[in-house]
Amino acid sequence: MAKVLHLSEFTKGGIETHLNEVLKYQADHHDVYLMAAEQISNPGTLEIPPERLVLYPYRRNPKYILKTMAAINRALRQVKPDIVHVHGTFAGLFLRTLLFFKRKRPVVVYCAHGWAFLMDTGRWKRSVFARVEKLLSLKTDVIISISQHEHQAALDRGISSRKAVAVYNGVSDARLPSTLSPYEVNDEKINLLYVGRFDRQKGFDRLLTLFNEHSFANVVLHLVGDTVLKHQEYAFPDNTVRLGWVDNAEIDRYMQACDAVIVPSRWEGFGIVAIEALRNGKPVIVSNRGALPEIVQHGVNGYVFDFDKLDEWAAIIEGLDKIKLAAMGKAGRKIFEEKFHADRMNRQIERIYEQALLHSDGEYQGSVQSLPKLTGVDRR
Repeated sequence: MAKVLHLSEFTKGGIETHLNEVLKYQADHHDVYLMAAEQISNPGTLEIPPERLVLYPYRRNPKYILKTMAAINRALRQVKPDIVHVHGTFAGLFLRTLLFFKRKRPVVVYCAHGWAFLMDTGRWKRSVFARVEKLLSLKTDVIISISQHEHQAALDRGISSRKAVAVYNGVSDARLPSTLSPYEVNDEKINLLYVGRFDRQKGFDRLLTLFNEHSFANVVLHLVGDTVLKHQEYAFPDNTVRLGWVDNAEIDRYMQACDAVIVPSRWEGFGIVAIEALRNGKPVIVSNRGALPEIVQHGVNGYVFDFDKLDEWAAIIEGLDKIKLAAMGKAGRKIFEEKFHADRMNRQIERIYEQALLHSDGEYQGSVQSLPKLTGVDRR
């Protein structure tokens, strides 16, 4: 049993889902704590006792950087973890900068949950992000990528193969506390569900553009989520229904009520919403960005469209058929059980912890298809 401190910037959306899966599993195996930003986290939905949750004041503003690093340093002194498992780019930046000149430190396991150098932004920014990640990797013991796409991108940018491993995100079986539909649906129409932040990364603006330019008379788009870091105004078409943020424990009921789920991301390290849909027997319509094509096989458990071609999106949505969608949903459930169940993910993470704590020499190659064959972790 190890003392594990999980560190995250925020705990909403896919990050919260991932954290809860890991926290639930590790509660029976380790002494577990979680530290996250107070303003953009919801303690009530986290699977951890209040006395093991440390919240720090933080906003994405330069004046909060030193305060945040001081808070993290206090938590390290108080908790004295054997392992710090870091989630997200900013949390990874703060912790590893803090530890950079310290000789004695805990094992650091880092997962960006989507590399910043793969974002749809300027080339010079991507170059800077890649250089920073490579530098900070010197004070990182294991670097987890959440898809094969992300893993290969890390290797291509100089992240040591001695530290890099790929582990698909996973979710547990669906829990349906009630069979009642949580929102009104018209069974005569195709009910399409979007779940996530209303922001550029998730392609939300592009999705609304599509629905504003096409009537889709036979489709109703249900929207679960909202803005997170800053408020932004959107023009919502008439055939959309805004449902706001939903407790993660209720997401399965929302997915069960729809015919299909759409994930139109500009960039996506993985796409937990997509596998949540698969576990509920729902097909997924995804962009061709990031890891999403690793989850969805076009025409088997959903559809993959070219993000840059709105006409292609439109053709897929215009051609949706309830009977075919139901058949795809069954195929998707089988794929979920084989590749994306939380038990598989947690066993892989457990193996990573065990090997990282051994401090042995050697190399390993990460695999998303089997448990990582770890023979050691480079602590340089």
